[in-house]
Amino acid sequence: MNRKPLAIAVKLAMTGALAGALAACGGGGSGDTATSGTSSGTSVGAVSGFGSVYVNGTRFETNGSVSSDDGLEREDQLEKGMILKVEGDWDDRGEGRADRVSYDDTLRGPISDMSWDDVTRTGSLTMLGQSISLDGKTVFRGVTPTTLAGNPQGYRVRVSAWRLEDGSFRASFVGARAIGLDFDDDNEVEIEGVVANLDTSAETFTINGFLIDYTSAVGDDDFSLDDLADGIVVEVEGYLNGNTLMAEEIDDEDDLFDDDDDVEISGSVYDYDAVSRQFSVNGVRVQINGGTEFDDLRESSLADGLFVKVEGDYRNGVLVAEEIEGRESDAELDGRIESINLANESMVVSGVRVQLTSNTLIDDDDDDDDDRRSRVQDIQSLQVGDYLEIEGRQRSREGGFLEALSIEREDDDDDDDFELEARVSAIGADSITIMNLEVLRNGYSLSGAQVGDEVEIEYRRTSGGQYELTDDVEVDDDNDDNNDDDD
Repeated sequence: MNRKPLAIAVKLAMTGALAGALAACGGGGSGDTATSGTSSGTSVGAVSGFGSVYVNGTRFETNGSVSSDDGLEREDQLEKGMILKVEGDWDDRGEGRADRVSYDDTLRGPISDMSWDDVTRTGSLTMLGQSISLDGKTVFRGVTPTTLAGNPQGYRVRVSAWRLEDGSFRASFVGARAIGLDFDDDNEVEIEGVVANLDTSAETFTINGFLIDYTSAVGDDDFSLDDLADGIVVEVEGYLNGNTLMAEEIDDEDDLFDDDDDVEISGSVYDYDAVSRQFSVNGVRVQINGGTEFDDLRESSLADGLFVKVEGDYRNGVLVAEEIEGRESDAELDGRIESINLANESMVVSGVRVQLTSNTLIDDDDDDDDDRRSRVQDIQSLQVGDYLEIEGRQRSREGGFLEALSIEREDDDDDDDFELEARVSAIGADSITIMNLEVLRNGYSLSGAQVGDEVEIEYRRTSGGQYELTDDVEVDDDNDDNNDDDD
């Protein structure tokens, strides 16, 4: 599927046709742009851009309103990385119309601990007894992850995350406020997870070991407290009394979809069963059958923890998969922009061609709460000379390039050394080639590296415009043959 909604948007913006849409972050309003109606149902995924909202690679026109119990009412209160439920229509060109946009915090409350490694851009966060993994695709707002890790007890956060098999979470968005500054919600804390150790006499239960007291709680929406049982997934909102959450509202996990919905959902695989060909994503059971197509992975590569997007039909409580797309990064690049081609939505970064898509998350390395740029403005903000950290998928077509999943701009980085982690496409006597980039050996070792291996290289650009290694090539110990990098 070859869609170029970003190029179209850039061209329209340049001619002024998108002026109205860019002026109002809520986008197109009442559906002035018709879609082909290829799909009609529900799309669940993280926001990758605005103008109106980009979710799962589709630009959904909205009326600017958001349905939420967490103090969010308007689209201009949303942030990149927040996981949305969008009900509406979308087509194969990546254009859609939203009838309803919904958002719900996964977790909200004070932090007890956090770690963050600026080099690997990974870490973990602990709150309300829950463990949350962080990575380069996690969007931070309010403070930088380094600041947050330096004083975690000084902040409370709202987290939008994917739930994993063991009850932990993988964060897509972390928004921070200093202790004493509240979010615009009715309840201090929120937690989501599986009920355990239910004691109906004491009116308590636990979620991953964290104690919930529901003596003063009410059921939210149509949920009755009489339906509480070990093993069900609930959302709990309330306030803290020491290490106990005093529940005020409890709701069970709603069905995300209606029967016969066309569905798109992104998330981490858990409870994978190769025999039945089933797995779960965010509480949704997925069934693979003979008609399921795989993009960027093979069925044999499916495993718990793998991040995927699933498209299909929702039937009798099961999502029958028509397509499963791998969304895990398999390549990383730290380097400077050398050229940009807006028409082709591409750029050259330290010798590597980088292709943008409507799924690419573009963010800055700062704590700007007012980053309300549209998708067009995101792209136009990129400038030659900017230092970027990019995660994406390595493509072998056309000599090789990097399809970007996330781009983070390092505003204050003055490093002229670059780093690339990807698979080797060729090795010569005095050079190594990765994604059509030939890097001269420069006296450093290529020992152990073979074509097809995943390696890490550090390199620089010479005054003559060539590239040369600045350290020995490092070969990844986990190399395997399960790569499927082309559509």
